[in-house]
Amino acid sequence: MELDGLGVWYFTEGMRAPKAAAFAQRVEALGYSALWIPETTGRNPFAHAGFLFGETDRLVIATGIANIHHRHAGMMLQSQKTLAEQSGNRFLLGIGVSHAPLVSQLRGLPYERPVATMRQYLEDMATSPYTSVEPSEAPPTVLAALGPKMLALAGERADGAHPYWTTPEHTAQARQILGPEKLLCVEQKVILEKDATEARAAARGALKRYAVLPNYRNTWKRLGFTEAEIAEGGGSDRLIDALVAWGSEREIADRIQEHRDAGATHVCIQPIKSGGREGEVDWDALEALAPGA
Repeated sequence: MELDGLGVWYFTEGMRAPKAAAFAQRVEALGYSALWIPETTGRNPFAHAGFLFGETDRLVIATGIANIHHRHAGMMLQSQKTLAEQSGNRFLLGIGVSHAPLVSQLRGLPYERPVATMRQYLEDMATSPYTSVEPSEAPPTVLAALGPKMLALAGERADGAHPYWTTPEHTAQARQILGPEKLLCVEQKVILEKDATEARAAARGALKRYAVLPNYRNTWKRLGFTEAEIAEGGGSDRLIDALVAWGSEREIADRIQEHRDAGATHVCIQPIKSGGREGEVDWDALEALAPGA
């Protein structure tokens, strides 16, 4: 699986199936190596990945992330190996514990000891039987890891980590914890907008749904941001500028390179359209930043 190039992280939840297929095909045609899709309260990411594999030729489809609380470890393994085998090893499984509000409050499921829960889940996956045709390569698993303990677990028991809403400083810390050989697939939000007021307004619009989630807040505080900066008008300028790459194509490319210099194996960009409707794809950004553009 080739993941050393640039990828795209995007919600296709608001797209009907033909539009989602066309989106994935265009991402592939632009030369991006992977498309990362989420799991929240929308589509089943495994069914959707299977559909997208049938509509593309080379694109890796990755889950960013599949929630371990939503399915038994044996079912997770079955889904992973089925998709890997049927796609010709184009499936990357990203799994995570999600956040307490999205598990205990939304789903009514217990959310306790996330690192210990993930460790047991990985052990259960490793010992679950699978009696169908194996994929020709062992399919990789990365963890949604932000804090040092989950990153250490990703280095110990998985193929790497998939941090979200972080900074190049965090990427450097993650690489140090993971070690040199593990996958480090970093998500980076980008806004192709030179006007600071417009860019920061778009960034704050994207941040608002995440700023209430404790795992992100704790990560930002470990990076040196205060509660006041997180709460300040939807995020202080310092926080916004650290988390979201905005400006010219060159300025955004420089931020992507900062992640690579800090140890990222793969950077998946999530474009946010300045002044656009929520969910509107910024093709200008994707075309400007495409590999080989």
